[in-house]
Amino acid sequence: MARVKDNYRDISGPQKAAIFMLALGETQAAKLFRKMDDEEIRNLSHNMALLGTVKSGVIEPLFVEFTDHLSSTGSLMGTYDSTERLLTKILDGDRAHHIMEEIRGPSGRTMWDKLGNVNEGVLATYLKNEYPQTVAVVLSKIKTTHAARVLALLPENFAMEVVMRMLRMETVQKDILDQVERTLRTEFMTHLARSTRGDVHEMMADIFNNLDRSAENRFMTALEERNPESAERIKQLMFTFEDLARLDSGGVQTLLRQIPKEQLALALKGASEIVKELFFNNLSERAGKMMREDMEAMGPVRLKDVDEAQSAILTAAKALADSGAIAITGPSDKEELVY
Repeated sequence: MARVKDNYRDISGPQKAAIFMLALGETQAAKLFRKMDDEEIRNLSHNMALLGTVKSGVIEPLFVEFTDHLSSTGSLMGTYDSTERLLTKILDGDRAHHIMEEIRGPSGRTMWDKLGNVNEGVLATYLKNEYPQTVAVVLSKIKTTHAARVLALLPENFAMEVVMRMLRMETVQKDILDQVERTLRTEFMTHLARSTRGDVHEMMADIFNNLDRSAENRFMTALEERNPESAERIKQLMFTFEDLARLDSGGVQTLLRQIPKEQLALALKGASEIVKELFFNNLSERAGKMMREDMEAMGPVRLKDVDEAQSAILTAAKALADSGAIAITGPSDKEELVY
């Protein structure tokens, strides 16, 4: 019967794996065995059975090599592709594919949470080809604010049919609800995960939004020289402090209730006159006077402090916009006027 040599350098790879498994102990080794296929288990077991006595002078270098190998890998990068490759090795193909589709799809713990994070235009485009009763079930399960936006984008006659179904709808039976959920999962979410990729310009706009002003100007200037079209698109997608000028009076007052006055005073030190007047016009005369006095009393302030104050207010504004508490219209939005 073959035996492991005393010299660690003479040990083969399969023998190292066999020693490693024995050294782990039964409990931990069993966990690893459960992740192997039959052929791998047979090969490893064969080498374990032929090991014989293994001296500590062999075991210790083995674990040193193992830890050195781990530490030498440096940083790790997790991506959709690397994760999918790993899953397909330990799970059957359909299960791995299903999990990855779920991961790539919109965020949310349940199907209805996920639908709530799907753009209303995308959801409306899908639902307009479904039965009105199915659409009624879907709209009854998502948030009313989101349902309203989706309903407004459906063809008028179809939308009215959906409304009538919702009015007549009683408690939805569980099997029907499960069927609708399965259909959405297998047809809509899978298609959405395959066809939807994040816009790189939107991603870069978010990154630029989080740069301090000097870094933003430096990168934007360089980008304008190399790729003026991308630079212009990123500018259009960026949400800056000056974009708050697009808030209506109610939106400004809602925002004012969410931010500290001293933070606003500091942020306005670096704002345009248009934005300054927008906020002052939504403060009482006394509050506006006190704000101006506070700003004057500050004297010169660091640009970095102004950027941080403006960034904090923008974060609050975005959160309010996402929740539907305020509306920040786009520069090209055309609102219907009533005279």
